[in-house]
Amino acid sequence: MANQNLTRAKQAKNDEFYTQLSDIEKELNHYRHHFKGKVVLCNCDDPRVSNFFHYFSYNFEQLGLKKLIATCYKNQNADLFTQNQSDKAIYLEYYGDKNGNRTPDSAEIGIKELKGDGDFRSAECIELLRQSDIVCTNPPFSLFREYVALLAQHNKKFLILGNMNAITYKEIFKLIKDNKLWTGVGFNLSMVFKTKYQNTIETNQKSVIAKGFNPRDGYVITPAICWFTNLEHTKRHEDLILYKTYKGNESDYPKYDNYDAIEISKTADIPCDYDGVMGVPITFLGKYNPEQFELLGSNRGRDQDSSGIYGRGSFLNGVETFKRLFIRKK
Repeated sequence: MANQNLTRAKQAKNDEFYTQLSDIEKELNHYRHHFKGKVVLCNCDDPRVSNFFHYFSYNFEQLGLKKLIATCYKNQNADLFTQNQSDKAIYLEYYGDKNGNRTPDSAEIGIKELKGDGDFRSAECIELLRQSDIVCTNPPFSLFREYVALLAQHNKKFLILGNMNAITYKEIFKLIKDNKLWTGVGFNLSMVFKTKYQNTIETNQKSVIAKGFNPRDGYVITPAICWFTNLEHTKRHEDLILYKTYKGNESDYPKYDNYDAIEISKTADIPCDYDGVMGVPITFLGKYNPEQFELLGSNRGRDQDSSGIYGRGSFLNGVETFKRLFIRKK
């Protein structure tokens, strides 16, 4: 039930999940030094309602930005969130406060129409991508692989939101394994989004209310959300403290039927005295320090390891385990 909101939204081709400003502020506090003199692009955002655009425009001077660009996909249902009735795709350019009131006014924001529908894959949106230094947004859930591939193709810095299960997508995992993408500070979060997708899960509604939001206003809570980035932050270089031991507790660490590796069902159970390959849950990535561990592969996807031993299910006594990453201490 944990990911029903995402699953059902994906089936309905609904990718309009609007991020709360407080969640953006909390994560961006760890990266502020990266933005000085940079052009920031929010290329999956209706700037009329996007909290990403709100954050960067109101913090333009504090961050020392050079320019802010936001693109809007053609809005088929503009009246759901705004009274703007136009179905034109637009993009905005903001160069900072000009009149000294420390507020981004409409007169200071250049609004331009796009020729196409504002799809991030279109030629004119890719041209805006080329002009940018850092991309920061909540991309479409159903196009996450394609979106990240485009950022990688153009060698862009980024800080974006995605579902934790994306870790095992072969396209995403390869970037993680090659140290070209990693998780942000916020990992495995339950986040509140505003969306036109209506939440009907009673327990989920109670959680939304507990966070101070009304489900009837289009708010849903979605678990297993992560920030993904290639911007450095201090958390990813903190050592995971290991206090469990393998020697004398071998029965607690069974070996897989088809891998020369031991099973570890909880990150906290990683032993300090085992130097072989270990299968760990994907939540390990929130604690992953590339100086402490080597990331070898996963039991999902294909073509992840030249030896061919990874990329297929892992089994214990004939029963397939959950998703696993394979690691080894350095």
